[in-house]
Amino acid sequence: MHLRNVDLNLLLIFDALMEERHVTRAGQRVGLTQPAMSSALGRLRHVLQDDVLVRTPSGMEPTPRACELWESIRQILRHTERVLTQTTVFTASTAQRTFRIRMSDIFLLLSMPAIAARVGREAPQVRLDVVHLSPVQTVAALETDAIDLALSTGLAVPSTIDRLTLLGDELICLVRRDHPQISASLDMATFLKIHHVKIAQSPLDTRFIDGQLADQGLARTIGLTVEDWLAVPYIVAGSDLLAVMPRSIAERYTKTCAIMLVPVPFGQHHLTWCLYWHKRHASDAGHRWLRDVIHTVTVGDTSSPWANASGRGTGTA
Repeated sequence: MHLRNVDLNLLLIFDALMEERHVTRAGQRVGLTQPAMSSALGRLRHVLQDDVLVRTPSGMEPTPRACELWESIRQILRHTERVLTQTTVFTASTAQRTFRIRMSDIFLLLSMPAIAARVGREAPQVRLDVVHLSPVQTVAALETDAIDLALSTGLAVPSTIDRLTLLGDELICLVRRDHPQISASLDMATFLKIHHVKIAQSPLDTRFIDGQLADQGLARTIGLTVEDWLAVPYIVAGSDLLAVMPRSIAERYTKTCAIMLVPVPFGQHHLTWCLYWHKRHASDAGHRWLRDVIHTVTVGDTSSPWANASGRGTGTA
């Protein structure tokens, strides 16, 4: 297939179809009528030699081939958009741009309301897409431009990735208030014996506890593994499971869940939340603007929920 024979607008149409899974809605997204969109879908099927979308009892669904191509095509579109919009001047009030951010549900709860409100005021045509990736996927996505920014902690990043320390936090144990084996303190033997809720985005994610224990030749007993944080206090409140969470989020649940917070029984229990991005975007004015928005919301805004976190970080790390 020769590139000169391909209408590159079909890439935008393909992306809209994959997002909407509906020809009419996808057409509205790219400014085409339903007949024009149906015609474009036909051309896509011819170019890709694939049905792209097929009708099922639950609606239109993408083919395996379309799913395979989608992420690569999205990266092409994102890179093209960035090349065309990346300038030394960024006017937030008129900017039309999409930023893709990796963050966990912790940041969605504590920071995204204020981030979304400020972006809506300053840059009403800017769009934020949030994804939740494992540590390894996050680093790869920063390297390949699949995401613009990542809010996380303890990522092992290469020298091509910059980071800005946002604030400090600490790990704390959560158990139900009437736990039969734990009161105000917790020794290491009990900590290792009790069944834990493990929060990890992948089986290899050992950043919060397991890596430290492994360094000492120890391992905790896992009773449940989940990928997200916000349901964990409710799980703990209704069981004999123990969880270790950042204090910044755990403290929000002490009034709504029958839980108590107990110090962790091992040494290094502090952590640092950071903002990560690839160095290629260091001089991108739009990128700098969004980094400043996130930094202000998490660190500089005293009304932010993060203001009660245990410790603040400044500068680079």
